[in-house]
Amino acid sequence: MIAKHVPMKMLKKSDFAGLVAYLADPQDKLERVGYVKASNCQSDDPRDAVLEIQAKQAQNQRAVSDKTYHLILSFRAGENPPPEVLEAIEARVCDGLGYGEHQRVSAVHHDTDHLHIHIAINKIHPRRLTLHTPYNDHKTLGNLCEVLEAEYGLAHDNHQAQKRGAENRAADMEHAAGLESLLGWIQRECLGDLLSAQSWPALHRVLSENGLSLQERGNGLIITDLTRTCVKASSVDRDLSRPKLEARLGPFEAGSQRNDPPLRQYQARPLTAGVNTAALFGRYQAEQQAHAEARTLAWVKAREKKNRLIEGAKSSGRLKRSAIRLMGGGHMQQKALYALASRGLREDVQRIQKQYRAERQAIYDGYPRRAWSDWLRQQATAGDAEALVALRARVAREAVSGDTLSGPALQDSAPPSGVAPDSVTRQGTIIYRAGSAVVRDDGERLHVSRALQPEDLAAALRLAVHRYGERLSVNGSEAFKARMVQAAAEAKLGVRFDDEVMEQRRRALLRAVAEPARGLADFAESPPSSAADRYIAERESKRRLGMDVPLHRHWQGEGLASYAGSRQIGDQTLALLRRGEEIQVLPVDAATARRLKRLGMGDPLTVTANGSIRPLGQTRSRGR
Repeated sequence: MIAKHVPMKMLKKSDFAGLVAYLADPQDKLERVGYVKASNCQSDDPRDAVLEIQAKQAQNQRAVSDKTYHLILSFRAGENPPPEVLEAIEARVCDGLGYGEHQRVSAVHHDTDHLHIHIAINKIHPRRLTLHTPYNDHKTLGNLCEVLEAEYGLAHDNHQAQKRGAENRAADMEHAAGLESLLGWIQRECLGDLLSAQSWPALHRVLSENGLSLQERGNGLIITDLTRTCVKASSVDRDLSRPKLEARLGPFEAGSQRNDPPLRQYQARPLTAGVNTAALFGRYQAEQQAHAEARTLAWVKAREKKNRLIEGAKSSGRLKRSAIRLMGGGHMQQKALYALASRGLREDVQRIQKQYRAERQAIYDGYPRRAWSDWLRQQATAGDAEALVALRARVAREAVSGDTLSGPALQDSAPPSGVAPDSVTRQGTIIYRAGSAVVRDDGERLHVSRALQPEDLAAALRLAVHRYGERLSVNGSEAFKARMVQAAAEAKLGVRFDDEVMEQRRRALLRAVAEPARGLADFAESPPSSAADRYIAERESKRRLGMDVPLHRHWQGEGLASYAGSRQIGDQTLALLRRGEEIQVLPVDAATARRLKRLGMGDPLTVTANGSIRPLGQTRSRGR
């Protein structure tokens, strides 16, 4: 889990309404915005809450800094905590920053490889009307993240800064744009030679051979390339700071002018590993150049049209003033007519300017500037397989935790008919909607999230079969594996699981579906089937015989339920959870079974996506 404050360095960026509009905008994606929630406001509607927060910010007339605090909480790839856990984490982080009583609007986003929460906080206290800015918030956020990771069982991230500000900004630029930065190129290509130089002439010679130069700027030094792009020398490495260089090489000596062509020089190139993107990058540059030329031409035409319209309005205004002057009449009458003419001209000019701004925006939207990574995403979404490969090769992929499907060999990278990608992330993960399930394809496996019903899991299985063939590997929680087995059996899909136990359970369930009158005794021939399978089969056989037994099935999805007891089948404890008129069965470990004994029949509880059980109002406990 990583928490990051996004500074609002411009007044325009501190617009609370604009920030919330961005957070709540689905951007033509079905899988982007989860829930949007307003906290500490009179209204629960985020749109009304924005008006309330803006009115509160306007009451503080003394603050000259930004009044909005934008915070992002990001989780590891594959981690998908339930909504109640996300809300608890958000509240704890805001309390830790001193914003527990402040108004805020939160939005959960699912359209990237990492589930994340955006929090827009009003820095103005709702009663005292004072502005609160937390001191050293990066340290506070790091400590809070470590505590919350341990408390909620989240993957541990490093929360100690290892890079200085300029290095972080360069790394962020490389990650966002997908192109190598000057600072990163120097560190990767010639830093060793720079550090090993034993004199100022030797240092300047290394720089010149790489198309660089070292210059004084203020009290320090900067490194400049042939296009006048520059970085602080100390940002490249602390040993290149002016004090350390002068301590090693003596007083600073400027380099002499050299006319020799450099052996190599910095050019913004794609950051990819093992993939030749020369042709793709050429297409990208050509398209961006064509867009720039067409955009400039269209803007020139729009500006000329605006100028003609304004000149026409002014000419019409002059004619009106001449007519008023010829009409004569009293002084007060002429003054009123002149005022009307002036107001008419002003309104015409404002209307023309507004129309011109709308045309400029339409031209920009028609010929947008795109970063390399954004262009790859656009091409990959349109079905360009080469762009998708380049997108996936940009950065080292994280090991995805959670519930996944994979196969021994790729059968078809294209989705089946009727399944269209919702979006493509910066790391090349394709997000599909299969039924109401969300399936993420990172090229190696399918990650399944928020599949609450058997038909959703069946849709995900069909996508996996189309992708990998009939033989599938299932990884994740035991509850997810049990639900996959049940979904495959109920939908009678032609799949085979690598896990022998899962495969035998699937066959046993298929026999149970084919012969519904069989009871528990009939399952003696299938010893590998799970305790939950045997218990459900026994209860279902009695229900079909007309006994007063509710419908029994495996636990589905996540959310609220009520405790309906437990059963011990061999060495396995089964938790019985009531949802509506049916009983859902969830295998639990011994520790969870002991905690469940403290519950009474009908006590409410919640179950997370990974099978963790937490009684409402009590501390978190884990299941399997």
